Amino acid sequence: MNGFDWNAVRESLPDLLNGFRVTLLATVLGTLVAAVLGLVVAMAGRAPSRFVTVPVRTVTEFVRSTPLLVQLVGAAALFNTVEPLYIGIAVLGIHYAAYTSEVYRAGIDGVPKGQWEACRALSLSPRRTWQAVILPQAVRNVLPALGNYAISMFKETPFLAVITVQEMVFEARKYGAEHFAYTEVFTLAGLIFLVASYPTSLLMRKLEKRLGH
Repeated sequence: MNGFDWNAVRESLPDLLNGFRVTLLATVLGTLVAAVLGLVVAMAGRAPSRFVTVPVRTVTEFVRSTPLLVQLVGAAALFNTVEPLYIGIAVLGIHYAAYTSEVYRAGIDGVPKGQWEACRALSLSPRRTWQAVILPQAVRNVLPALGNYAISMFKETPFLAVITVQEMVFEARKYGAEHFAYTEVFTLAGLIFLVASYPTSLLMRKLEKRLGH
């Protein structure tokens, strides 16, 4: 390609791979936060008391109704003494927990009523019912959806650059500014995202088909 600087690609690759490690770390930890917190929110949403359900639903709707970028900037301004990477992981986790909670809710609602009745007939405690019967079935059914949200989170990690987290796009922009090679480094960053996310998407599809049988 005319005008495409392959030397810039070779020179920027180490920096982009270092940024990719940060991107991957933020995605993995953010996904863990979203998976755990989303389940907690889904369980809290089924609480018998409105003093629990109303605040939980209000906060969840607030998170869903505001852009991730605004949440990142707001959190960085409020907690300006905290490491930006930690803020980014927390915001990503909380943002996606608002969505995974609905996935968990659908999974719990999808457990056949006969399972609940059987647990009551066996006089199982509520804790035992949830741990041994309901949650294993619900989580199994929603694994593909959780995986898809993890992929979406991975593709939204470039927003972390706004709060100075040195992820891959941050490194690409930095190198591009220093060497005037934006086309090369952003093309390379896009290819790295593609190589990392596309096989994972195919895996999620296969998992969804397998669990659907």
